Amino acid sequence: MRQQLGYDDIKAAAERIAGHVRPVAVAPAEGLGDSGDAKGAELWLALEYLQHTGSFKARGAQNFLRAHREAGTLPDAGVTIASGGNAGLACAWAALRQGVRATVFLPANAPQVKVARLRSYGADVRLVGTEYAEALAACEEFAASNGALASHAYDHPLIAAGAGTLMEEIHAQVPGLDTVLVAVGGGGLFAGVATAARQHGIRAVAVEPEHSRALHAALAAGRPVDVTVDSVAGDSLGARRATALAVDAARPDGDVIGARSVLVPDEAIVRARRELWEDRRILVEHGAATALAALLANGDNGDNGSNSTSDNTGTGTDDTYGYRPADGEKVCVILCGANTDPATLSTSPAPR
Repeated sequence: MRQQLGYDDIKAAAERIAGHVRPVAVAPAEGLGDSGDAKGAELWLALEYLQHTGSFKARGAQNFLRAHREAGTLPDAGVTIASGGNAGLACAWAALRQGVRATVFLPANAPQVKVARLRSYGADVRLVGTEYAEALAACEEFAASNGALASHAYDHPLIAAGAGTLMEEIHAQVPGLDTVLVAVGGGGLFAGVATAARQHGIRAVAVEPEHSRALHAALAAGRPVDVTVDSVAGDSLGARRATALAVDAARPDGDVIGARSVLVPDEAIVRARRELWEDRRILVEHGAATALAALLANGDNGDNGSNSTSDNTGTGTDDTYGYRPADGEKVCVILCGANTDPATLSTSPAPR
């Protein structure tokens, strides 16, 4: 299967999964983020954490399995995936809906709330290593020996196209939207959202933790590269390498509306998550709060000690921290996942 992504893929995915996922709810968020860089902007929240299985991943999983069923390429051995949690949940849920066996590999340190939910969907859960990359290697070995269809948490055009259907729904509900903020781990959501956003003249901003910056590093290098992962959001944004689909979606191509890449420190992520809870009674993962953290960073430049003077053009420079919208700019923040333990609101690691 070709490893490219176009707007036609997203339109096809939208037709394929219609009626099989929950349409995203979009709500105005006046006042939220005024303590940071969002003053003067018109802020909206895309409440995708209300999706089946608690994250946007249900979209890609449905698109992946339904496309293979249409093509007659679903094996008797079922489907297998490696995941920090959310993609595995979505894969197991979609497989259960279609009567397909699912074997899910994930790091042994994955949140227990995710492990328990995986098992509730009937998945065969296998805990391997402490990082996503180790779980992925075990998954690939299993697929090769067992004959199961190997899915991926983010690095597949069907997965990314399914995720991109979220942007189609946001665009339909928020006329005149200027910018969408997207948390990035491996980049599947960003690839799909940015591809659809560009079609509609909307800027997509990729937001990553400063110590889990796979896409940011890839843009600096001009290709996907391995990075170390050390972030409070590492359980869901802890990919060591970004998909090339996201790198392609972020590259400038001469158009006026381009994608951008910014970083945020863990402190801003923790603060954004708590603000969502205290102000809106919205409980999301640290990974989901990362998108909002871009508006709360207040120019915080993390560990590198330089002042942020970047124009946020997504050129891969390490001095790009946070996103400051213009007065009147209409911005939508995607809250993409809520598979988390409420107790961590008070026990999140102290920022370094």
